[in-house]
Amino acid sequence: MLLTSEDLLTVARNYWPSTRDAYLEQEASPELKRLQALWEQTLPGLDRWWSFLSELETALPDFKLSDVTATRDACFRCVAYPRNTSSYSQSRWAAVGCLSILAPVCFVYGVQLEYRGTERISQRASFGPLPPETAHVADLMAQKMESNFRATSLPRELTQTRVPLFVEFKEPPETMLVHALFTSSPESIP
Repeated sequence: MLLTSEDLLTVARNYWPSTRDAYLEQEASPELKRLQALWEQTLPGLDRWWSFLSELETALPDFKLSDVTATRDACFRCVAYPRNTSSYSQSRWAAVGCLSILAPVCFVYGVQLEYRGTERISQRASFGPLPPETAHVADLMAQKMESNFRATSLPRELTQTRVPLFVEFKEPPETMLVHALFTSSPESIP
């Protein structure tokens, strides 16, 4: 069942404040306290996430898988980097999979990595179509999250819906559902 943007916004409002003042207070806002409590409830089931990553790693032998989950976000997150970069130009792509802890939804996107020699000089998240060498990885990630966690993959258009919430350093009008349901820094990967 696909949730609407209104349904997802209702969920996100429980965990992210609608004013900047919530971040200026010494004590965490009620919304942020609920997010912390949800992480405390969710973390004991971490073995299931690790099993998923092992299964994904087996299915993607040409890619290096890393867990990039951060409890300041609202999701479990992993990234798949191509192992053989010798055939790639100075621009490479990684696929990033997110499994929300707020709702039974997932999202996969790409991060374009720019290099000068071996030094990474920039990285940019892309929610649009991915290059073929990354698209198949993203599709597999999404399928496995859907089947392993009974999550619904959100369409890219829905994740880019603007929301009136303050999520970490994102604030309206820049805040989108992707920030509220998954991560405020989609471009940030190691």
